[in-house]
Amino acid sequence: MRPGAAVLASVSLLVLAAGPVHAGPAHAGPAHAGSAPAGRAPLPERMADTGGGSQLITARAARTSSTTGTVTWWNRRGGHWVRAGSAPARFGAKGLVEGGSRKQGTNTTPTGLYDLPYAFGIAPAPEGTRTPYRRVRDTSWWCQDNASRSYNRWTDPRPADCRAAESEHLISYKAQYAYALVVGFNYARPVRGRGAGIFLHVNGAGATAGCVSVPEDAMRRILNWADPDRDPHIAIGTDGGGPTALTGHR
Repeated sequence: MRPGAAVLASVSLLVLAAGPVHAGPAHAGPAHAGSAPAGRAPLPERMADTGGGSQLITARAARTSSTTGTVTWWNRRGGHWVRAGSAPARFGAKGLVEGGSRKQGTNTTPTGLYDLPYAFGIAPAPEGTRTPYRRVRDTSWWCQDNASRSYNRWTDPRPADCRAAESEHLISYKAQYAYALVVGFNYARPVRGRGAGIFLHVNGAGATAGCVSVPEDAMRRILNWADPDRDPHIAIGTDGGGPTALTGHR
């Protein structure tokens, strides 16, 4: 989602209809919202679905109107989820919305549970990266043109049926796309008009146009941590009840 489209002001239960699913060192410092209070089970153990793998990223906001929150990455060991790292996060300039009802161009982050197809970046892959990683070139675009056969796909070069004005020239976002992970929202079987180009990427100047962003160091740590053999997913959602809540009844 075009980072420059977001205003510089100020990420759901995982309703599976929200989108297609089956569709480094730990961060030091004080506990974040993604960690469990004393006596409470870790967040992934309170979720209805974590994607079936043994790695999970949670992107958590307080409410649907939030533009900030916490990203936490977890490992499943010995039958329990253990926090591997955590960082402050930014979400869409217009907050979060249930992924299955999202509309393109609304600057909202889709909630739900998604796979992470591959990574990309303008910078070389961080040492230790195991996720398939594509280097951004001058000819690399992400097509967001609803009329194109390449809708919601990396293209290199940009095809004739994908208008530049309706797409992202990836190399233009040197800070945000230094490192990024593709979020599998509306990806396996794209629905035109629902949205394209949702990533976990490096922070820009403010809130995003619908992606989730974290500081650059955190993005490098996540890429070093993620192991495709452990089937990592990302769960984006809010606290509390309703269709955007991360937690729900099993």
